Amino acid sequence: MTAPRRPSTGRQARAERTRDTVIDETVQCILEEGFAPPSVRHITGRAGVTWGVVQYHFGDLDGLLMAVVDKGFGELADALAELPDLDPLWTVGQRTAAVVDVVWGAFSSPVSMAALEILIATRGVRDTVANTHLANLMDRLTSLGRHLGEGLSAPNAAQIGNLIWATLRGLVVAQMVWPTPVDTGRDRQALVDVITAYIVAGGSDGL
Repeated sequence: MTAPRRPSTGRQARAERTRDTVIDETVQCILEEGFAPPSVRHITGRAGVTWGVVQYHFGDLDGLLMAVVDKGFGELADALAELPDLDPLWTVGQRTAAVVDVVWGAFSSPVSMAALEILIATRGVRDTVANTHLANLMDRLTSLGRHLGEGLSAPNAAQIGNLIWATLRGLVVAQMVWPTPVDTGRDRQALVDVITAYIVAGGSDGL
């Protein structure tokens, strides 16, 4: 991957707006047209910039795509870090629903969806940075599962985070491949019900 020529200390407002615009147009291009080289070539036209500008900010196409992934994982990390304190008076179901809603909002954002499509398409060639992002996200979800499943054994609590990841990512993929909007409300409520029952049962039934 070619290193960007943009100085790492560059903080000019105009440069940052240009960078954000290119990333946003890349996200929209991927969501509207899928991940394919012909569609990616539309990015410069959509963003109203030259390829030289993209190289200046991102180095090359791989750098641009990884910038989208970085932004997607950054949003996810921020959402998980900013989860509100769960009211101790809430029921297990209420706490679980609050967590699932926050995580779903982060997973289903346009940037996160585009980042997922990039990761799927580049899974055989992506660099260690993206894999590190994935590992860190799984660590956060494991910790989240332990928080929700307080009192459960560590392995059983960790399964909660894994289930949240697998279920919500599956729903995101369904949103991406289906030609019309998908109502995921019932599916997310089913996830809340399963996790709640698992916690109440003390993890004895398995997930």
